[in-house]
Amino acid sequence: MSPLDEVPGHLLPRHIAIIMDGNGRWAVQRGLPRVKGHQEGAKTVRAIVTECARLRREHGAPDFLTLYSFSLENWKRPIDEVSFLMQMYIDYLRQERPTMMENNIRFKQIGRLDNLPDPVMDEVNITLAQTAENDGLQLNLALNYGSRAEITDAVRAIAEKVALGEMSPRDIGEQTISDHLYTAGMPDPDVLVRTAGEMRVSNYLLWQISYAELVVSQVLWPDFTLADLHKTLKEFASRNRRFGALDKTNTLRV
Repeated sequence: MSPLDEVPGHLLPRHIAIIMDGNGRWAVQRGLPRVKGHQEGAKTVRAIVTECARLRREHGAPDFLTLYSFSLENWKRPIDEVSFLMQMYIDYLRQERPTMMENNIRFKQIGRLDNLPDPVMDEVNITLAQTAENDGLQLNLALNYGSRAEITDAVRAIAEKVALGEMSPRDIGEQTISDHLYTAGMPDPDVLVRTAGEMRVSNYLLWQISYAELVVSQVLWPDFTLADLHKTLKEFASRNRRFGALDKTNTLRV
């Protein structure tokens, strides 16, 4: 019996966003180089992505999983660590393409791509092409991503259309902005998960998480297991999401 069999599919989140925190601390606690924590964290990514693909197949959700892989601020880290992370990303895409294909996963990259190293973009483009026809879970990896930058890019794109006469300022609404974000065409995240006990959103999907449920796990990302994922999803199913309206309870009490 699956741990989530008691949770009706309609109470599972359609879109899960995760801030994968604690890789460095996991390594430091063990007297290991920080990069070892990132390597272990990559193993957790594979397990969580594969499980989300299974849940969609067998329970009908989630449809989207968005992982915070590398922020714009991460360029401030030591050059050796940044270089390692870029190479690890290349290796991840190469190694995981067969897993994506086996699990019918569609890959998408969100973030500013124009200043990423060419070898990274080569692997991104190959993965995009190979998984384009898959219609299962959509895996969004946020690389070189920052939410304020994303909103800035959206505003610039809209301003350019106004300047060209393609759009009137009076026609700009919330949907217009959503349609110009990196996540255009996707539903907003239903739940934002942050590991390692940190109580902040770190410039991640600020527009999109306006009504997301927040779940903070004390577990460091390399130690985040399928049981932790299931616990998170059961916690989400127990929440009463009102979106600012009156209480209309439609949740599962678990």
